[in-house]
Amino acid sequence: MSDDLSTRLLDAALPHTAFDGWSETTFRAAIADTGTDPAVARGLFPRGALDLAVAFHRRGDAAMADRLRAMDLTQMRFRDRIATAVRTRLEVTEDREAVRRGTTLFSLPPYAPEGAKLIWGTADRIWSELGDDTRDFNWYTKRATLAAVYSATVLYWLGDESLDHQATWEFLDRRIADVMRIEEVKAKARANPLLNRLMAGPDRMLGRVRPPRSSRQVGVPGGWTAPR
Repeated sequence: MSDDLSTRLLDAALPHTAFDGWSETTFRAAIADTGTDPAVARGLFPRGALDLAVAFHRRGDAAMADRLRAMDLTQMRFRDRIATAVRTRLEVTEDREAVRRGTTLFSLPPYAPEGAKLIWGTADRIWSELGDDTRDFNWYTKRATLAAVYSATVLYWLGDESLDHQATWEFLDRRIADVMRIEEVKAKARANPLLNRLMAGPDRMLGRVRPPRSSRQVGVPGGWTAPR
C-alpha cells in the first residue's frame, strides 16, 4: 500500500515541478491532489520534495534496467552497450523538465552530495546490468568514468532541441570515444617495460582496494585489504 501511495504522490508532484521545481510547494500540492494525510506523506518522504526528486531519479534507473534486460546486447561491441544503456536511461525519462529542475536542485551545495550519490548509483546500475564482475580498484574507475560521461550527456540533452535528440547521441558517442582513447593510452603504457615497472608499486597498493560487498550499500563504498 505504501508503495502505491508513494507512486501516486510522485506522479501527482510531476506536473507541478515545471512551475515550482522540487520544492515544498510541489510537495504540498501533491499531498492535496492525492488527498493524502500530510503526516503519512511526510512519513513516506521525510525530506519532502527532496525525497520525491530522489524517488523520481531512482524510478528512472529501475525503468532503464527493465528495458535493458529485454534487449539482446550480446552482439554489440562493449562501447556500444554502454552507449545504449546511457541512451536508454535518458529515453525512459518521463519528464525532461522534472530532470532539469532536479539538476538545479542537486547543484545546490546542501544537496550536491545527494546528487552525486544518485549519479554514482546510475553508473553502478548500468555496469551491473551489463554484467560487470570487477572486484578490484577498476570497480571504482569504471563507475567514476561512466558517471562523468552520464552527467555531461544529461546536461547536453537538457539543452538539445535536435530531431530525436540526435545531437545528444552524437555527443555521447564522442565522450565514449574519448574514454576509449584514454584506455588505449593506459594499455600502451602497461605494455612498455619501463613504465610497467614504475606502475608496479601503485598497482600493488590499488590491488588491495575492494568494492563494497553490496553495490546498494549506503555511504562511501569500498574496502581495504591490509598488507600481510
